[in-house]
Amino acid sequence: MVRIRANSSQMRFLVSSINVSVDGLSVTTESGSDGFKLFTERSIVAMRVNGELRDLAHKLNEGDVVEGVAIFSQDGLNILRHSAAHVLAQAVQSINPEAKLGIGPPIKDGFYYDFDVESSFTPEDLKALEKAMERIIRSGQRFIRRVTTDGDARVELSGEPYKLELIGLKGSELGEGAAEVGAGELTIYDNVDPQTGETVWRDLCRGPHLPNTRMIGNGFALTRVASAYWRGNENNKQLQRIYGTAWPSKDELRAHQERLEEAAKRDHRRLGVDLDLFSFPDEIGSGLAVFHPKGGIMRRVMEDYSRKRHEESGYDFVYSPHISKSNLFEISGHLQTYADGMFPPIRMDEELDELGNVKKVGQDYYLKPMNCPFHILIYRSQPRSYRDLPLRMFEFGTVYRNEKSGVLHGLTRVRGLTQDDAHLFVTEENMEQELTDVLDFVLGLLKDYGLNDFYLELSTREEGNSKFVGSDSIWKTATATLEKVAADSGLELIPDPGGAAFYGPKISVQARDAIGRTWQMSTIQLDFNLPERFELEYTTAEGTKNRPVMIHRALFGSVERFFGVLTEHYAGHFPPWLAPVQVVGVPIAEAFSEYLHGIAAELRKSGVRVQVDDSDDRMQKKIRNHTMNKIPFILLAGEEDQKAGAVSFRFRDGSQENGISVATAIQRILTAIDAKVQV
Repeated sequence: MVRIRANSSQMRFLVSSINVSVDGLSVTTESGSDGFKLFTERSIVAMRVNGELRDLAHKLNEGDVVEGVAIFSQDGLNILRHSAAHVLAQAVQSINPEAKLGIGPPIKDGFYYDFDVESSFTPEDLKALEKAMERIIRSGQRFIRRVTTDGDARVELSGEPYKLELIGLKGSELGEGAAEVGAGELTIYDNVDPQTGETVWRDLCRGPHLPNTRMIGNGFALTRVASAYWRGNENNKQLQRIYGTAWPSKDELRAHQERLEEAAKRDHRRLGVDLDLFSFPDEIGSGLAVFHPKGGIMRRVMEDYSRKRHEESGYDFVYSPHISKSNLFEISGHLQTYADGMFPPIRMDEELDELGNVKKVGQDYYLKPMNCPFHILIYRSQPRSYRDLPLRMFEFGTVYRNEKSGVLHGLTRVRGLTQDDAHLFVTEENMEQELTDVLDFVLGLLKDYGLNDFYLELSTREEGNSKFVGSDSIWKTATATLEKVAADSGLELIPDPGGAAFYGPKISVQARDAIGRTWQMSTIQLDFNLPERFELEYTTAEGTKNRPVMIHRALFGSVERFFGVLTEHYAGHFPPWLAPVQVVGVPIAEAFSEYLHGIAAELRKSGVRVQVDDSDDRMQKKIRNHTMNKIPFILLAGEEDQKAGAVSFRFRDGSQENGISVATAIQRILTAIDAKVQV
């Protein structure tokens, strides 16, 4: 409970007073009171007033609804990190006054600031900047918000070309640049010396900020430098971006750094090389992966199990080509709403006469960015009855997205990807039940792959945004249905306003991995619009025509991305059923190799992926090599084992069990694989 200086139980008469609500309590306080008057806890660093984030210095009015914002809340962390970004920018300009400022928003777990400088920042520069930041933080400069006009701001910031551009774009969609300017009034934050009252630095900013720099404390660090195009546009100048992180305490900073160290050990890009799973050859191009034999085995196992589960749940398998004429994507709306994410067209089918004149006009073909229009055409290929519904189509369909090079990231963000894509055509009456079944199916299958900690996001449309197609009534029905299905699941539900696809709202299944990171997994999208655009129909029991409802569902998101997520979740220590090589036999001496080959032959009869190491390496080196390769089961055999018809188990953690009979060993391996357990 937040302590407040005045509350309804205090009956002292105030000559000039206002009534406000503070964290749900009715409060009478003096006119002109601000957040400092209401909140005494040091952990409260800002407040929400009538739903808007405000500095504690904001003056309150009669009837305001006020909530304290604690520094450890998500809003509080964003404010802490935004304030740290300002201090970073001030530190840069204190060392290099010629540096020009870009933007400096808070981001997940940290912040960044972009600078236009002549020379790139170095690791030594980051150390010097941290020292400069520490001095600014200790000085306790106050963050003071000041409303200004466009004209005055242009004069005051005349030496900051990027800030001038932002002023001209006020009210536009600026992405992370919205931290600087918004659709409302224009504001500048002054950093004021508490001793002299002098403004020592200023920045264009919407705020809010911490009351003063001292509250940033010592839980911050600068982490890395990167290049970034101004406002994310590759046609703009490339700036230097400094990343940092900030936390309420030094202990929380250390915990974050430990998480980063653990994440680095699990980085699927490194493990993909170490375990010989996949690569990205320069000759092919950025964002286009090839899977090596071991990665290919694992991918096949993933896909085969998914196919099996889909067959058991009544899905029909379909296939579609990788390219299509532009007309298909014009009907679907992708060319109108998603053209930036598509590769340029391929001009085909044009015919010329002997003089070079066009005899037949060519057509534009596109690499497909989505599978859904193809599945719609399969539905439309013949008359459909209510008896045919629900019709569930499934495809491992490869699609192509024209991702910018700066956002590509290993397997988790690629240009060529295979979606485990399903489209379900249902009646409106069965829509809710089918959505419930789909969500249950998705969660069950993800659990089989070893993910167990989930929450849901409900992405809805942004009112007034022309990107979203369809009537208000359709969107309301679709959103309400998805919300009910999500709520009935019992999982935590987080709203994501404006995050819907252009054709309908969606539920996203978010999964936490072994070290607590969140990954977006499956999406379930409800769509009334594409059936309308393609004029899909089915015949009802009464003989009339109705439109089916379409459900889009990608369970893995993409096979590539899910492969990367699982690699990091397991840190390469895959459970036996997924591991490319499940068992390796290591003879203590060459004389026992034939014995292990006999055991391996028995395992292969049951489909086990097994090898025997007959290399010239010493036994200890063989064990070390296969442990480094994260093999689930290493079987050792020597003279005593051969005489007893036994083996020894060596596990990835270094533990060992001796004298296990061959029959028991084989059964133990098969049971672990069949049960999909980790060892």
